[in-house]
Amino acid sequence: MPNSSRVNVILGWAIVVFSLLLVFVWIPLDTTTGVIERVRRQTLIGDSMAPMIAGIFLLIGGALLLVFERKASDQPQIDPLNLGIVTLMAAVIAAGFLIMRFAGPAAVEINNLITGSDLEYRLLRDTPPWKYIGYFLGGVLSITGVISLAEGRFSIRAALSAVCAVIFMIAIYDFPFDDLLLPPNGDF
Repeated sequence: MPNSSRVNVILGWAIVVFSLLLVFVWIPLDTTTGVIERVRRQTLIGDSMAPMIAGIFLLIGGALLLVFERKASDQPQIDPLNLGIVTLMAAVIAAGFLIMRFAGPAAVEINNLITGSDLEYRLLRDTPPWKYIGYFLGGVLSITGVISLAEGRFSIRAALSAVCAVIFMIAIYDFPFDDLLLPPNGDF
C-alpha cells in the first residue's frame, strides 16, 4: 500500500481548491457586477453568473471525486501515456479557444475582402450570424476533439454530438438573454 497512487484524492482536492479560489477570489475580483443585477426595477444577469455556475459545477465534481474515492489499490497510476492524453486534450481545448476567439473577426475580414464592405467585428459581435461563428466552430472543435481522443478515433457521431451540444448551449445561454454575449464576444 505505501506505493499506491492517490490520483483521485489529489485531483479531487486540486479541483475543490481551484473552484473555491475561482468562486470566492478570481470571479469577484475580475467582474464588475454580481451574479444578478437589479437596474431600474429590471433583473439582469450579472457578469459573474456564467463563471460562477461553472465554478460551482467544478466544486461539485471535485467533491464527488473525494466522496466516491476508490481504494488506493484500485486507482489508476499516473504514467507517461496518461499525461500524454491529458496534454493532447489540453491542446485540443486550447486550439478550440483560439478558433473561438479569432474565427468571428476572421469571418468578417473575409467577408470584407469578398464584398468590399468595411464592416467591423466589434460592431457586429451581438448580431447573428457573426456572434455565433467563433463560439460554434471553437466549441465543435473542442468537443469533437475531446470525444475523439477519449474514443481513440474520429467519428461522425462525435462531430454530430458536438454540433448538437454547441447548438444546445447557444439555445440555453444566448436565446433567453438579450444582454448576454457568448464568449469571446465580450472581449471586443
